[in-house]
Amino acid sequence: MNVWPPFLFSGIRVEHVAPDWRGARVRLKLAWYNRNYVRTHFGGSLFAMTDPFWMILVMECLGRDYVVWDQAGSIEFIAPGREDVFAEFRVEESVLDELRAATANGEKALRWFDTEIRTAGGELIARVRKQLYVRRKRTRGD
Repeated sequence: MNVWPPFLFSGIRVEHVAPDWRGARVRLKLAWYNRNYVRTHFGGSLFAMTDPFWMILVMECLGRDYVVWDQAGSIEFIAPGREDVFAEFRVEESVLDELRAATANGEKALRWFDTEIRTAGGELIARVRKQLYVRRKRTRGD
C-alpha cells in the first residue's frame, strides 16, 4: 500500500497491517509538501491517511460473500499537527458478528467507525468518522 500514489506522494506510510486483517497502523510524516498555509498538517492529508482502512479491514475480515463500501465520512480537527501523526484501526470480532447478523437476510447495514489521529506523544490532533455500507452479496435468484 505504501506505493499507492495517494499515499506515496503525500507522506502517508502504512506501518503495520495485522496478518488476520484485524488491525492497521498508519503514519503521516510532516514534510514541506504536505503542510498547509500555516505550516501544519494539511487537513486533506489527515483525512486521506484514514480513508481506505475501515473498508479494507472489514472487507477482508468478512470475506468474499460481502459487499463493503465507504458511505460517508467526517473529520473534526482538534489541534494543529506540527509533527508526525499516527492512526490505528482495530476490528473487533463483536463488530463483525454484529454486521453478519444485521445483513443475514440480505439487508444492508450502515455502521460508523471512529479513529483518532495522535502524535507519538499521545496528543489528539483529529477525530475521523467513517460510515460503512455492508451487505451480503446477492446470489442468483435473489
